[in-house]
Amino acid sequence: MAPFLVVFAVMAAAFASASGSGELTPDFYSETCPQALTTIKLVVGAAILKEPRMGASLVRMHFHDCFVNGCDGSVLLDDTDDMIGEKLAKPNNMSLRGFDVIDAIKVAVNTACLGNVVSCADILAVAARDSIVALGGSSYEVLLGRRDATTASIDDANDDIPNPFMDLPDLVDNFESHGLSLQDLVVLSGGHTLGYSRCLFFRSRLYNETDTLDPAYAAALEEQCPIVGDDEALASLDDTPTTVDTDYYQGLTQGRALLHTDQQLYQGGGGGDSDELVKYYGENPDKFWEDFGAAMVKMGNISPLTGDDGEIRENCRVVNQ
Repeated sequence: MAPFLVVFAVMAAAFASASGSGELTPDFYSETCPQALTTIKLVVGAAILKEPRMGASLVRMHFHDCFVNGCDGSVLLDDTDDMIGEKLAKPNNMSLRGFDVIDAIKVAVNTACLGNVVSCADILAVAARDSIVALGGSSYEVLLGRRDATTASIDDANDDIPNPFMDLPDLVDNFESHGLSLQDLVVLSGGHTLGYSRCLFFRSRLYNETDTLDPAYAAALEEQCPIVGDDEALASLDDTPTTVDTDYYQGLTQGRALLHTDQQLYQGGGGGDSDELVKYYGENPDKFWEDFGAAMVKMGNISPLTGDDGEIRENCRVVNQ
């Protein structure tokens, strides 16, 4: 084939991939940048090796992105003179972390792809999966082809991201508003097998919900989180905060849930359905890993921008100029 025909064929394949039917596919970058997924995995692995806690942060960032106007990378946008974005929203401010890792991934991927090919929204989805795998969980196939938003909203983030003080009915309503079921709520909450929370977010449970707290667990938490002060003190969401396992669910049945929202999943007035799911996943780790992957894929399909909508940002923090 003549050289100009080879170039034309590659460009045509790239165009078809970038502006296709609007459906996400697992092989979206197979022709435009076959090195993309391997590159993301390497950077994520290095970041978690340096700081295992980073895995939980990257999973959480994908969740917070998808729950605000869909999985569109809007959570990554810095504020501008004309826009206050999601980073300063109550669920994110001084809490969401890992932006520097996403920056490093974007630079590495742009280098590997010889250009700006992979969206920031897709990077978030893949980095979340790779974090789960790096910390002992099972892999799942990420669907790709998202494009990036060109705006973000602090108000939407405050309204749409569930907060740690919600009761079960409000949690169910929130997830249903995003097309997710009670089972999705319970299994995605299993992401709290990783990571930590600030005293600010579990103090109320610690000192006001003693009837559902294991006394020894409560006593240990009181040493970390006094009734006044030390808002930034951290406690792990389960006993193994850098390992993907089912200790989280077992903790719920033992009165060792750190957050109010976590304990609401077990004996929180859900008519028994959520209780049964908590017990089921606590006793069946293989099923948890399988269903968690399926729920992450479902969550990752919330209102993505595809085709000609949005853009592929050169720098995940700012819109293209």
